Amino acid sequence: MGMGENSINGETEKKIRQAFKKKDWNEIKSIDSWVIFKVMAEMVEGFEKLAKIGPCVSIFGSARTKPDHPYYHMAEEIGAKLVRHGYGVITGGGPGIMEAGNKGAHSESGKSVGLNIELPFEQNGNIYIDQDKFINFDYFFVRKVMFVRYSQGFIVMPGGFGTLDELFEAMTLIQTEKIGKFPIILVGTEFWSGLIDWIKNVIIEKNGNASPKDLDLFHIVDTASDAVAVIDEFYNNYNLSPNFLI
Repeated sequence: MGMGENSINGETEKKIRQAFKKKDWNEIKSIDSWVIFKVMAEMVEGFEKLAKIGPCVSIFGSARTKPDHPYYHMAEEIGAKLVRHGYGVITGGGPGIMEAGNKGAHSESGKSVGLNIELPFEQNGNIYIDQDKFINFDYFFVRKVMFVRYSQGFIVMPGGFGTLDELFEAMTLIQTEKIGKFPIILVGTEFWSGLIDWIKNVIIEKNGNASPKDLDLFHIVDTASDAVAVIDEFYNNYNLSPNFLI
């Protein structure tokens, strides 16, 4: 079925038409310069606030997960356990799984970081973030830089497009050796098994678009204890503990 005119709202149409509009050099320079300065400002704020937070683990997951959902409770438990094991927690700062991770960290008086993104539907920071560790971003790519730069591991709960984007960003950077081989833990076998089967059967075996060893980039677990245990085991292999990671 084609896309009818009614399926495009006014703001979307404006952006599409703007992309085709011919601009003179002064207009291009003015717009691009403003964007560059905004990106730089977000980078500087992120580096300044996060440079001294110490070892942290990022928790990714859906903003739509309700507080009564089992995955919410598991994310909260993971956040609390990470703090008890010496780590801080970084989330995307919003509701759902992000709120749960921050809530768990906050409950144990641990470092609770929120990297919030400004969205059209007004995602606001949750109340469990340390106020000096809350940052608002306009640009997803700047926000992802902060996740990757300041995390010693990634715990990925069930989520939507944003969660998958963050997961594959981390996997791609590790696969291409742009960052170290930090642990990536997928929580929820039932949720992730279809995607993993597709990666294995279609991407790797059928089309050869990735290597079989790339399946070693992540672990799949079903409990909060197992998720944190993967983090601990990884750093124990290097004879490191959170107190000595920075």
